[in-house]
Amino acid sequence: MAKKASPANRKKFLAEQETALLEMKRKLLAEAEAELRAEREGNKDEGMDTYDLASEERDREISFILSDRDRLKSQQIDDALARIADASYGVCEACGLEIAEERLRALPFTRLCRDCQQDQEREARSQRRVDEGRNVYRKLGTSDSDEESA
Repeated sequence: MAKKASPANRKKFLAEQETALLEMKRKLLAEAEAELRAEREGNKDEGMDTYDLASEERDREISFILSDRDRLKSQQIDDALARIADASYGVCEACGLEIAEERLRALPFTRLCRDCQQDQEREARSQRRVDEGRNVYRKLGTSDSDEESA
């Protein structure tokens, strides 16, 4: 069991985590902006008039979306920053115990302690096996129409 940090150490740790999270967010946004800039540069000389280019750029910016993974990561960072602000950062959402600082340093936006995360993953694996078993049974079994005609 991890020892409880003193209030001064906890405050320093939270400030470090907030800085790390903000830096992660900055890098994520910088990468997205660089991709958008590269896309704009690549499409400038396609023989379009000014209005077409403006319309195309506007459409591209509107439709430009971070990858699912990057959007999820950005949301997780925002959520972690909100938890720092409301003093709930570092508390496991499943069991209510404090999450170890080592885990928070490795995964600064985690919501679960190691034990609860393992339980959740175990449950997800078990559910996948059940779902896979049902699919195999359906493939091997008779269809609904076969049962109705019998």
